[in-house]
Amino acid sequence: MEKIYDLIIIGAGPAGMTSAIYASRAGLDVIMLEKGAPGGQMLNTYEVENYTGFDKITGPDLSMKMFEHTQKLGVEYAYGNVTGIKEDGSFKIVKTDDEEFVSKAVIISTGTVNRRLGAKGEEKLAGRGISWCAICDGAFFRDKDVVVVGGGNSALEEALYLTGIARKVTIIHRRQGFRAEKVVEDRVKKNEKIVLELDQVIEAFNETDGKLTSVTVKNVKTEKLKEIICDGAFIYIGQDPVSAMFKDIVKLNKQGFIITNDNMETSCKGVYAAGDVCEKELRQIITATSDGAIASQNALKYIESLKA
Repeated sequence: MEKIYDLIIIGAGPAGMTSAIYASRAGLDVIMLEKGAPGGQMLNTYEVENYTGFDKITGPDLSMKMFEHTQKLGVEYAYGNVTGIKEDGSFKIVKTDDEEFVSKAVIISTGTVNRRLGAKGEEKLAGRGISWCAICDGAFFRDKDVVVVGGGNSALEEALYLTGIARKVTIIHRRQGFRAEKVVEDRVKKNEKIVLELDQVIEAFNETDGKLTSVTVKNVKTEKLKEIICDGAFIYIGQDPVSAMFKDIVKLNKQGFIITNDNMETSCKGVYAAGDVCEKELRQIITATSDGAIASQNALKYIESLKA
């Protein structure tokens, strides 16, 4: 007979791993399904300075600490590229590329993926000079010139990280003002290796022999074009939810984020969502862990109600 889990958690970012910790401590038989390494977007973050209890910790280190916590509690962990969820009476069937898993409840914590600019040459040069992860690919650009696109915390923090590797870092942002925390913005403006190109958008990524050599930018006010020579480009312009595979079972908003209530309940009974994949105002590690705790507690109540 096919095994029936109490709870399946889809995604092993901070929301998913927190859900697993709370569920395991409550005595549930739980499995986490993840198509990559545990950590989610934390893996792409060089330094975390706003997670309570750690004045400074790298994203990969925090990811590993969370994952080790789940493993000490005996949480089952499996690779799985989830393609959908369907209902079978009171059970939920989670489908992956290779197999199906059955449970009484599900928590979706699939997070987000980095948004693309859609500029000319972007797709062709992805991985050939264009990256969405400074901590993953920064070493390839030691003592070279790079550009960072974006104006939020991620863009500015990764630009600061890259100054320890690259010769020069140019931040390209479509506005005059940044959306980052003031302490991060102040560090950027004081760093001699960083050049600011404000009110600019990228029109094209240019290549020679299949490798990035420059970007063409356009001033949003004057529409004047200019070329910035660079060997690498790192894009941080926001994230899109990983939720398309769930659109037939839970309600999504116009942007594709999963709609939940304060209990992290979705429109489908027994299916919960937590973390960045949810419709919410603040997407941070600490809010993801909060969502995960709430989702697991309410999933526990739902599972117990099935026994009544």
